[in-house]
Amino acid sequence: MFKSLYARLAFVLALLLIVVGAVVSAFAVQASATFLQELDQRFNRDLARQLLVQRNLVGADRLDGDTVKSLFSHYMHVNPAIEIYLLDSEGTIVAYEAPQMKIKRNRVDLAPIKRFLDDAPLPILGDDPRQTNGHKAFSAAAFPFRGPTQQYLYVVLGGESFSSARKLLQESYLVRFSLFAVVGVVLFGILAGAVAFHQLTRRLRGLTKVMDGFRASDFDTTRQPYIVGRSGDEIDRLGTTFNAMAARIEEQVGALEEKDVLRRNLVANVSHDLRTPLASLQGYLETLQLKAGELSTEEYQRYLGVAHRQSERLTCLVEELFELSRLDAREALPESEPVALGELIQDAAQKYGLRAEQQNLTFRASIAQDLPPISGDVGLLDRVLENLLGNALRHTPEQGEIDIHSRLREGRVEVDVVNTGPTIPAEELPHVFERFYQSPSRHHGGAGLGLAIVKRIVELHGGDVAADSANGRTRFTFHLPTG
Repeated sequence: MFKSLYARLAFVLALLLIVVGAVVSAFAVQASATFLQELDQRFNRDLARQLLVQRNLVGADRLDGDTVKSLFSHYMHVNPAIEIYLLDSEGTIVAYEAPQMKIKRNRVDLAPIKRFLDDAPLPILGDDPRQTNGHKAFSAAAFPFRGPTQQYLYVVLGGESFSSARKLLQESYLVRFSLFAVVGVVLFGILAGAVAFHQLTRRLRGLTKVMDGFRASDFDTTRQPYIVGRSGDEIDRLGTTFNAMAARIEEQVGALEEKDVLRRNLVANVSHDLRTPLASLQGYLETLQLKAGELSTEEYQRYLGVAHRQSERLTCLVEELFELSRLDAREALPESEPVALGELIQDAAQKYGLRAEQQNLTFRASIAQDLPPISGDVGLLDRVLENLLGNALRHTPEQGEIDIHSRLREGRVEVDVVNTGPTIPAEELPHVFERFYQSPSRHHGGAGLGLAIVKRIVELHGGDVAADSANGRTRFTFHLPTG
């Protein structure tokens, strides 16, 4: 029915005001009636006694019914608002001035009368003989004044005639006035509440507008953020949360877009790196197939050797891709076991030292003797050393130098692999650990996955890796925590 919060609040306010107005009106009418009854009873408290005194009936021992009827008639004509009854000691009505059909009950409860005579707090309501269950304010006097009570003079204040006249006036004036007052108060309350709610929900509407704009802009990063006020209320906290959520969404969307670009580049690079050895392999195999009878044994072996090398290159590329994907998927988390990194470095130095000699390179290893064991996976850490040393061999020219150093620095094991050769430009250094990145200034024919694998393995071990290059020397340094 009402879609906006403002409309719902206004409707609830109007409903509450109507209910409260009705309750207050009913309470006011009841309180007014009680007030008038108490006022009338307090003002006429001694009325019954004064009636007896004025008629010189104080000295009589008993009131005769026929005698008091004329008294009742006289006073009820003088004051039509009262009704006078004579009761015996049991509360039975002995005498009254009214048609018999008007009397609905012949006995009056004496308990309220006795409380009245004992000066109990007012108002005290007694039975109305002209109503079956009605009660009204009254005045009463015990007779005789001295000695045991034999009779009661019971004066009903606001009798039947008075009640009829008051009811008529209430319907014509009081009810109309109350209705106008309630309607006026309700209308004013609704109007004031609508204005107040409009002001209170203004910031909420502003936040809704910002949210709708953000959604309509397809999560545009140039959106207008919600301006948080100084009140620190729920709306401001909601706005702060929305701004944080929007910033997070923008960050995630940007990351997804970046990953999409990387995925496309990955597909393109993989396609390129796979196509080159595949094309070469296919070409040489087709040559061998078509010219099998025309090739000499030497040419046949040479073509077959090239095809085999391209096959090995293709196998290596696929294995690196598979290994990197496993590392990215956290399927190759290092198994925690104590590893003597110095021994791993020594083994790698012996292996790659021989290859360095074959390439006419100088290879030096400096391994600290006090290296504490580290917690990690032996196979993965050996892979790090192989990739770094293999990378150094590929990029070091003839007569060049390769050095590997290890030391304990600030509670962590530090390993450097340094090689001479072309300097990597400063603008390329931040990208050397990206997968499939190949420096335009360094042509070695690799797929660009080795350093990406190094970075991932070191990170899985809680370490970090960095590169710097200057003055014809390139250094790769990684740190691993001990323990």
